Amino acid sequence: MKYSVIAAATTALIATAGLSSPALATGKMTCEAGPQSGWKTQAQLKADLIAKGWTVKKSKIDGGCYEVYGTTPEGDRVEAYFHPVSLEKLLVLRRGKELFRKP
Repeated sequence: MKYSVIAAATTALIATAGLSSPALATGKMTCEAGPQSGWKTQAQLKADLIAKGWTVKKSKIDGGCYEVYGTTPEGDRVEAYFHPVSLEKLLVLRRGKELFRKP
């Protein structure tokens, strides 16, 4: 009985922590993009980047922005952040070095 209560409490804590993912952001970039219902999809971002010559390895949400790991048309392997509503490029990093930051 005692162990099942502890297990249930732990499960509830883990589930709650999963809902607060913006708190787990890396801090490299944040976006005030409003509710996700107004965002464009990650698939739209990927298609847009591929059309521009990028290779997209992985994308996810980080700090309210879309974070993309991939290769630029110039061949640089990068981590890049895009605004989820406009899909505007905000920050591009290569091995921690800043290649681009929107002013």
